[in-house]
Amino acid sequence: KRVCDERDLVRNSGVVVWADGAQVALFYLPGAEAQTLYAIDNHDPKSGANVIGRGLVASIKGELVVAAPIYKQHYRLRDGQCLEAPHQHLRVWPVRLKGGVVELAMD
Repeated sequence: KRVCDERDLVRNSGVVVWADGAQVALFYLPGAEAQTLYAIDNHDPKSGANVIGRGLVASIKGELVVAAPIYKQHYRLRDGQCLEAPHQHLRVWPVRLKGGVVELAMD
């Protein structure tokens, strides 16, 4: 499903799109070793706020993560797993750039 254009993305940061009733944070990381684009749930389960798209991206022990803005827990971008609380995770979606368009696979 088309969710936005590549020009809507912000390099090395997150933007949020609305897709089939979900707020999805897209992180555009050109030059990242694994992949360029990640799609992860914008809802922070610890604070209850929709803020993940505003989080800072970092690398911890070789894993790309986003730090939740309120309580600073770290979620892996590749699978949504929280590093500090393994029972917490965020939903992730397959995402790709195709011809300047961002496409998200919805189930």
